Amino acid sequence: MRFHTRKWVKPEDLNANETLFGGRLLGWIDEEAALYSIIQLENRKVVTKYMSEINFMSSAKQGDIVEIGIEVVHFGKSSITLKAEARNKMNRVTILTIDQIIMVNLGDDGKPKPHGKTKIEYVKDRLGEAS
Repeated sequence: MRFHTRKWVKPEDLNANETLFGGRLLGWIDEEAALYSIIQLENRKVVTKYMSEINFMSSAKQGDIVEIGIEVVHFGKSSITLKAEARNKMNRVTILTIDQIIMVNLGDDGKPKPHGKTKIEYVKDRLGEAS
């Protein structure tokens, strides 16, 4: 799994137990999944359709650095299925895992649109093709 994003846990990210609020972490993961999908599918109109069971394994506290990893599980006709992991950057302890996040590619009409993708593409490779 490649870890793309790092977030610093600040006071406004904490719950009543003074640990990272789960909803904040899920928001960060949803945003990362959307950004990853937009880049892979080359379309800004992508929405979250589904998240499977969310497995909280540990917590984070103020000052911790959380890194978020995303990996492609499957390319559908108009969707991309990802899995995610959030972990503490300093000690590599897993905070949370999600086995499936389904993101759907949309057309201008707001309906699912086939994307034609079958494998992960890296921006550097796309740029190489254009040359």
